[in-house]
Amino acid sequence: MAPETKSRKPANTAFKQQRLKAWQPILTPKTVLPTFFIVGLIFAPLGGLLLYASNSVSEVVIDYTYCDSKATVYPIYEPIPSQYITSLPQSNSSTAPMWSREVVAPPEFNLTGLNIWRCRIQFTISSALKPPVFIYYRLTNFYQNHRRYVKSFDANQLSGVAVPLETLKGGSCKPMAESADNHAIYPCGLIANSIFNDTINVTFINPPGSPTNQSYEFSKKGIAWPSDKQKYGKTQYNIADIRPPPDWASRYPNGTYTQDYPPPDISQDESFQVWMRTAGLPDFRKLYGRNDTTVMEAGTYEISIDYEFPVTRYGGTKSVVISTVSFLGGKNPFLGIVYVASGALCVILGCLFTARNLYKPRKLGDHTYLSWNNNQGRAAPSN
Repeated sequence: MAPETKSRKPANTAFKQQRLKAWQPILTPKTVLPTFFIVGLIFAPLGGLLLYASNSVSEVVIDYTYCDSKATVYPIYEPIPSQYITSLPQSNSSTAPMWSREVVAPPEFNLTGLNIWRCRIQFTISSALKPPVFIYYRLTNFYQNHRRYVKSFDANQLSGVAVPLETLKGGSCKPMAESADNHAIYPCGLIANSIFNDTINVTFINPPGSPTNQSYEFSKKGIAWPSDKQKYGKTQYNIADIRPPPDWASRYPNGTYTQDYPPPDISQDESFQVWMRTAGLPDFRKLYGRNDTTVMEAGTYEISIDYEFPVTRYGGTKSVVISTVSFLGGKNPFLGIVYVASGALCVILGCLFTARNLYKPRKLGDHTYLSWNNNQGRAAPSN
């Protein structure tokens, strides 16, 4: 029996021999022009619907970056400069937002002993905001997407594992892995250390039928993604083996965890979970709280903010945002504008190409347009 000879010849199949059936459409005015008009007639109304949904969202957006230096001292209020007011629903000149500032005592265990500013912002809405109502903080020029910052955490530690100090020192948490007294930092890393720590409260001023001001409560439950909650667990560390991140020191006696002031249960701390989901752009907003049941009635409200998170040192700003949602989500007109512009462009191009085809039609398959039949601009052949 003769030995089999090896061959590199592909098998005799339609796929390997490139004999599969193919179809190449011929683009003619009768097929292209209707396509332009159909796309335009679909995109333009769809974009209008998206814009309508975006415009139906009510937002209050106030930049309070310079409240600690430019606002008048409480109890005197003055109008907020217009450049710090991005959005305010149903506003008018008689109800312009006002702000004021006052000095309050530092947090209980603040080692610096320095007082902090409390920013008071008053604004008026003329129509009720139906729940759910969300409150966000917005930061600009904060690069959470920096390659070193974005990976500065330990996933095992966040899940509850008592990761040894030596492991943390050799991991990605540096330089926030070890405290000054040679203990493991929990939670470690740059992301956890820089968590947003301004405290925001909203009060309804002189509500109808009530002799006193009423607090409009925002819950911090249900603000994190369900998939994020699965990443966090209650820590198994002994309290004596860990220290809080440096920027958390003012929350704890002498900057250490104790039985009365234990480390946070990050499996239940959704504000922490929201912060740990890093933003992809330097300008972003993160959810601070939500109210799913109570209508935000028309009237005057005051936002009280304990001013602790620094932003001017890196050229950033911070704003407070109160917003409702539509059936498509929050306020974002960009997608609607793109759809309307694309639809309008398709209709305009369709009209231009139609006019061109009617004015000077071109016969399909005209050989005179082939390059070898077009002698214009060519030199005559020499004998």
